[in-house]
Amino acid sequence: PRVCVVGSGPAGFYTAQHILKHHGGALVDIYEKLPVPFGLVRFGVAPDHPEVKNVTNTFTQTARSERCAYYGNVTVGRDVTVPELQQAYHAVVLSYGAEDNRVLGIPGENLPGVYSARAFVGWYNGLPENQDLKPDLSCETALILGHGNVALDIARILLSPLQLLRKTDITDSSLAALACSKVKRVWLVGRRGPLQVAFTIKELREMINLPGARAVLDPADFTGLESALKDAPRPRKRLTELMIKTALEKPVEMQAAAAGAAAPREWGLKFQRSPQEVLPSADGRRARGIRMALTRLEGSGDSAKAVPTGDVEELECGLVLSSIGYRSLPLDPAVPFDSQRGVIPNSSGRVEGVPGLYCSGWVKRGPTGVIITTMNDSFDTAQSVLEDLQGGVLDISPSREGFGLVESILHSRGVRPVSFSDWEKIDAAEVARGKAAGKPREKIVDPAEMLQIIGH
Repeated sequence: PRVCVVGSGPAGFYTAQHILKHHGGALVDIYEKLPVPFGLVRFGVAPDHPEVKNVTNTFTQTARSERCAYYGNVTVGRDVTVPELQQAYHAVVLSYGAEDNRVLGIPGENLPGVYSARAFVGWYNGLPENQDLKPDLSCETALILGHGNVALDIARILLSPLQLLRKTDITDSSLAALACSKVKRVWLVGRRGPLQVAFTIKELREMINLPGARAVLDPADFTGLESALKDAPRPRKRLTELMIKTALEKPVEMQAAAAGAAAPREWGLKFQRSPQEVLPSADGRRARGIRMALTRLEGSGDSAKAVPTGDVEELECGLVLSSIGYRSLPLDPAVPFDSQRGVIPNSSGRVEGVPGLYCSGWVKRGPTGVIITTMNDSFDTAQSVLEDLQGGVLDISPSREGFGLVESILHSRGVRPVSFSDWEKIDAAEVARGKAAGKPREKIVDPAEMLQIIGH
């Protein structure tokens, strides 16, 4: 059987890995729109979390298998359509992730100074489409809307001492911009309360221990939580207890500040506030603050809803980052898509009403969870493919040409795919450039330059 996987992030690679491991004869081709592989491992994981990127070693082993091939620089839906892939392969798995962000839907969100978390993360991680972002970091206060791990990542990057970032694979140009940054205060704002935050304890602890930055948590935000905590699951309990402990601590810096030392950078969590409007500066040219509705919670736990109380509050900030979630987009008119939920309708990864078509990762279940969540999810889809091969649901008697057919289509459209060994040349160039600067790599951010290195 010939199987094709669209997208070379964790979902794509884990799907391929599972199929290759459990079917001794399957051939898997992975297509990727960028010349370089690994999706959010390369472009989403924070530069100061190199250990999370170690999964690329496993992915590299998969790509080097003689039954696997990688074709970068191919945009499915434009260079080749999904029906064309279905003619070339016995099974097609869509694992292309979430390439857009959810919008706030409030006045002023398009003002200069307002950015999506997705674009900002793409900017410091070298995602080609975000290289011209040039975020304005000339203000003292930044406000991040959202209480997830991505929000904490951004806060940490904004407030990290430069000597910590210099040793990472953060891009050269974003490092230069952060070196001139005036941001010294970051607020993370959420619509709901401390019991509903989406970040994990590891990320919170890292933020609390960030050198040269102090946490500002209001003890009043945590009063009366003890009873609710009694029945909370253990991870939620530990996370909330860490916030409470941090809120009650009198930091050493406070005494230093009283003694006349320079005030350090600071960050804090604000709860039960929902953004209503980004406020423009007097000349209307940029963001100067945000108006928020104060909310109260109805219900409890994860299902609690934030309802506006009628009171509002304004907060001055020159930088607003909206971290309220990524969003998948439809890829091809031939593929059903639920635009309400931003997913491909499926059952265990089998796309509804289209036999032989599957999906895994964020486009299957929505943009939630960490790499391990995606791994399990992808194994689940791969298992569906294997069951359908075994149960005869997928007819493999007609031989399919696989890349042979796709190659002639791409050739006729003037598209030249990038192989995995091509990527390894780009990789080597990045590592060599990084070495000179004492970094693990210096990412090449321009696709044209990537193609130049491999002589395309």
